[in-house]
Amino acid sequence: MPANLTPEFEKAQQQFCEAKTIEERIAALQQMLAVVPKHNGTEKLQADIKRRLSQLRRDAQKAPVRKGPDPFHIPKSGAGQVVLIGLPNTGKSSLLAAVTDAEVKVADYPFTTVLPQPGMWTTDDVQIELIDTPPLTAEHVPSGLMGTIRNADVVGIVVEAGDSALDQAETVLGVLRNRGLAIRSVPANQINRTDPSLRSGLIIANKADLAGADTVESLKALYSGTLDVLAVSAQTRTGLGELFKRLWELLAMIRVYSKEPGKPADLHKPFTLPIGSTVADLARLIHRELPETMKFARLWGHGRFNGQQVPKTELLHDCDIVEIHE
Repeated sequence: MPANLTPEFEKAQQQFCEAKTIEERIAALQQMLAVVPKHNGTEKLQADIKRRLSQLRRDAQKAPVRKGPDPFHIPKSGAGQVVLIGLPNTGKSSLLAAVTDAEVKVADYPFTTVLPQPGMWTTDDVQIELIDTPPLTAEHVPSGLMGTIRNADVVGIVVEAGDSALDQAETVLGVLRNRGLAIRSVPANQINRTDPSLRSGLIIANKADLAGADTVESLKALYSGTLDVLAVSAQTRTGLGELFKRLWELLAMIRVYSKEPGKPADLHKPFTLPIGSTVADLARLIHRELPETMKFARLWGHGRFNGQQVPKTELLHDCDIVEIHE
């Protein structure tokens, strides 16, 4: 019986061939096993994949344990994590320095950044974590960088606005594609995380103050319907407000303010929750046992009237104010 292998299987098989670490090979084999057609014609193939998986897992257990933390694993903080990637000298570090207080080394020569550098971008009482990363090229991707990219909520592909912008974008997209990743400007909550090949993201055309408007417009037209292209300048701060707004939309989060009975709402420290969260989800953030002990909540915001009584199952919206009663 013919195997009739699918394009998904062949893609996973290609990832296995290109894998450089035991962990990457194990992940590729697991994907191969998940998508291989299940019938008599693939029984031997399935058995071979399982055998190789078992051997690699044994090898992984025997491998020496790396001492110390992984510098490419950045714990998530704030409302969401956005990783900035791109070729050398596209201005990733300048962008991070312009919007955060991170101690960033900015220079005119390439490969200044050698390890991921986090910074917190705060606007409208909301914090988004930006991660500057070492540059990649078609020939070289720093070890560990793909893990940083896969861990992020949103991927920002930074290019230098100008004649080489398209080539830079295509190079980065090609590197990701060869490693099984595709970027789409779709909110993170609409990305099916069971499909490891998809990530939410956009193209950030930096240094727009030095380029003609037609350059960015051409880039927008080329990626229309697939990837948003935002023109910004870390130097003049042009477009940074629009960038923050779009990142917030892609993260698919909402701000919700809490209010104690008889007291004013705290409008300076909102809770951030995924779109689709309920009053019970907010209560759990405040205290894990609160959803069980609360009786009801009052709502200011999207309700029919201010102070409306709502159940714990009420869906919340951006900038709602909630008063929980026990």
